[in-house]
Amino acid sequence: MKFVYPTSSKPPQITKAPDLTRLDDLPIYNQLADTPLLEALKPTASEQVTCFNFPGHNGGKAAPPSLLSFIGSLPFVHDLPDLPDLFSPQGRILEAYNLASQLFGARTTWFLVNGSTCGVHAAIMATCNPGDTLILPRNAHLSATSAMVLTGAIPKYIMPVYNSDWDIAGGVSASEVQSAVQEVETEGGKVGAVLVTTPTFQGICSNLEEIVRICHNLGIPVIADEAHGAHFRFNKAFPRTALEQSADLTVQSTHKVLSSLTQSSMLHLSGDLVDPARVSKCLQLLQSTSPNYLLLASLDAARAQLADDMNIFDQTVDLALEARKLIREISGITLLDLSDFGLNFCEMDPLRITIGTSRLGLSGHVSDNILYKYYKIAPVLVGTRSLTFSFNLGTRHMDVERLILGLKYLSDKFFHENSKILCNACDGSFEPFESIQVELTPRDAFFAKKRRVTIADSIGKICGELICTYPPGIPLLIPGEVITEDALTYLLDAQKQGATVSGAADKTLCSIIVCD
Repeated sequence: MKFVYPTSSKPPQITKAPDLTRLDDLPIYNQLADTPLLEALKPTASEQVTCFNFPGHNGGKAAPPSLLSFIGSLPFVHDLPDLPDLFSPQGRILEAYNLASQLFGARTTWFLVNGSTCGVHAAIMATCNPGDTLILPRNAHLSATSAMVLTGAIPKYIMPVYNSDWDIAGGVSASEVQSAVQEVETEGGKVGAVLVTTPTFQGICSNLEEIVRICHNLGIPVIADEAHGAHFRFNKAFPRTALEQSADLTVQSTHKVLSSLTQSSMLHLSGDLVDPARVSKCLQLLQSTSPNYLLLASLDAARAQLADDMNIFDQTVDLALEARKLIREISGITLLDLSDFGLNFCEMDPLRITIGTSRLGLSGHVSDNILYKYYKIAPVLVGTRSLTFSFNLGTRHMDVERLILGLKYLSDKFFHENSKILCNACDGSFEPFESIQVELTPRDAFFAKKRRVTIADSIGKICGELICTYPPGIPLLIPGEVITEDALTYLLDAQKQGATVSGAADKTLCSIIVCD
């Protein structure tokens, strides 16, 4: 069916942006384009095996008819019962690991079939003993909180730089990390590791190199949650990778901007501060003992795809640059850039475009509903005042054209010179994490006796559940923290605007679980 635009305007002509400098200092390794795991799958489609093994669909012979008619038989044929050892790898899995570590610049690489969440869990477990302090930004992904429940690590939060006009938290500064380390040591604690989320969902990168320098001088390992930056090594227009900045453990969602299947990720190790054997033992505790071979093969194939073409991201970068240029010309639409966070950050992912809708008098959620209803445009993240779009290898000219038309439609319909700028609970003075008070560790709060109270009666009590809007999965309430009126106001306002709230036992948010 031909797409019908709700306006009469013609799609704008997208002109090619100037060529970027090629990534000529990353060697092409012919062997890196090999796909040992994918090659292991190919013979299985033609073999006629009498199978008394798992899985129960028996190579697709007993596949659910509804699913079989939808996706075909090949996924079932290649759903192997042969279980590779991800923790003491040998043969093809070891070969795939080695190829990945060479391409991404790591000492050791592990494939993850439980997503980057599993990688964050393993990284924290491998560096923090019970009672150790984990220094991390308060806008870290919820996986860091669950890792502290698993390990018994004590959180020491760093407040991210926050822009209230956008209602967006950025990265953390090296000076904040240094101050946090000094405070922990003054109080007699031991820092197990420092975790940094870089880039953020909006593509904002912290100065990881300086943070690593400070930490390594004290023998403290640095974990980089680089879930949104797996592509950084593969074009000079991108920020430096965490591995290039000497992070000890780096978690990457290979499925986000790169091309592996959802739920597949990688964990990379660099340097000698962290014992790789301990990482493997942690992964053995956390990962499935029945890993899906299709997920593993997709990681192998995505890596080979990058090795096969060093210029693979050139067109995507050009499209993102052109999109930014065209968006700047649309009245009432603003673009997020590094200047919105002062002088704290020097790098930003060019493939993440975040637009502001406040000057249209629209929340991000209302704008998202309009764009999807009329244009079938799906952003990667919807904020209270913004929308974030992620460009990837599958982005095409027609996608940019549709995006520009959709944003022009919003501008034509809602922007006027005297438009009232949208205001909400974040009116320029409120920072959602400014008054954090931790009374219990996440682990102690998780296992504490709990009760349900009304939302109004929860203020001042210790939170007993992890509540966040998803995406991006940044907790607004964490087990062990004192519940504040500001945090509740922010959470309820986000829900009212249409945000998906995750983790609350009461989905209506009329009540909340607290610790006794």
